Amino acid sequence: MPRYALMIEYDGTPFNGWQFQSEGQPSVQAAIERALARLEPGVPRIAAAGRTDAGVHATGQVAHCDLVKDWDAFRLMEALNWHLKPEPVAVVACARVSEDFHARFSAMERRYLFRLVMRRAPVTHDRGRVWQVGHGLDVAAMREGAGHLVGLHDFTTFRSVHCQSKSPVKTLDEIRIEEVAYPNGREVVFRLRARSFLHNQVRSIVGTLERVGAGGWTPGDVKAALEAKDRRACGPVCPPQGLYLTGVRYPDDPFRG
Repeated sequence: MPRYALMIEYDGTPFNGWQFQSEGQPSVQAAIERALARLEPGVPRIAAAGRTDAGVHATGQVAHCDLVKDWDAFRLMEALNWHLKPEPVAVVACARVSEDFHARFSAMERRYLFRLVMRRAPVTHDRGRVWQVGHGLDVAAMREGAGHLVGLHDFTTFRSVHCQSKSPVKTLDEIRIEEVAYPNGREVVFRLRARSFLHNQVRSIVGTLERVGAGGWTPGDVKAALEAKDRRACGPVCPPQGLYLTGVRYPDDPFRG
């Protein structure tokens, strides 16, 4: 069966996450599988690089599907986008790949972005797409706290109790924190990069660093929390609305060219 890689963009607001829900709850996976079924009934379940939670968005999610027909990649993308209407989901790139390509297991790196807006007035155009706080944040202090998390660590403190990963040990390759202009306020952008992430790891980290920026924690408290290896030592888990899966890297980029 020909295998295709799909790069997918979606607004996670109306969905109960990426993963198919047996209870019939709306999911991104189910929306795409319905579109595929309009093209080829009985398509096997698709697999994705990351199972984003309810309310989490994506600009660079990757999934693969196996089809019977030998589709032209561009035509497949166009057909899927037609049948995805009016869902806030789009296939932005499509490529034929070898049968040993796997969206999840072939991935070498995943990249996430988190948007946090500091503004007193409620956001309107970015409603549901950012985490808004009404107070200022010390970005330099947050960067110092984040420095304790980069590298190979046991991230038990920063993972959900429902996490299914076999090990809490992960290597966090980068946390970059930028402060940029935002209408009548400021925006803090967090960029995180790693081969893989634990369940709720990014939201746990951002929520903890926000406490550092607000002055409730010191940068050293982040190091102490990490070393505690205890979920109870984590700061608040931030809401999902500001989180985006922005990219997945593979040994050979299936979408190159």
